[in-house]
Amino acid sequence: MTPAHSTITLIGMAGAGKSTVGRILAQKRACPFIDTDLLIERRQGRPLQELLDIHGPDGFRRMEEEVLLHLTGGRQVVATGGSSIYSSAGMTHLRSLGPLVLLDLDLSTLLSRVTNLDNRGLVDPDGTGFAALYRNRAPLYNAWADITVPAHPAPEQVAAAILRALAHRPDLMAPDRAEGAHSSRNSP
Repeated sequence: MTPAHSTITLIGMAGAGKSTVGRILAQKRACPFIDTDLLIERRQGRPLQELLDIHGPDGFRRMEEEVLLHLTGGRQVVATGGSSIYSSAGMTHLRSLGPLVLLDLDLSTLLSRVTNLDNRGLVDPDGTGFAALYRNRAPLYNAWADITVPAHPAPEQVAAAILRALAHRPDLMAPDRAEGAHSSRNSP
């Protein structure tokens, strides 16, 4: 299966199921689950949307990057906020801890899942809306992902698909990865 030291980090758009799948995946691995959005809220003592309203997109991304950079490695599953891919430093750090798994879902399904856009804490610096944000972020998610897994039909099946995909890519879970050796994929 997967070595005891490796962190599996889930990336993807809001609504892809990172938190739901992450909890199930952590349960299957018998390891801790970390939701970086919840870490930000706990550190700041405010909901994400309020932090975004107060600090704006740039301030929020700085808070998010700080949380990402302070994560330590080990046997765990991390669900990131959708805007985490804007931080090259944060993503590079997460990649050093273990594989980055993209939960991929088409735009129409995401739109049907994300119904609370006004209070979700969605970082949309240009105010262009969810569809434009999806089109802008997709290349970044794809560039950072070590593995891409379709985020459907059910969270339990997605978690199982992640474990199967990682079983076929032991290089992503290798101990030397944490010391700077990553996949042959280039960082964005």
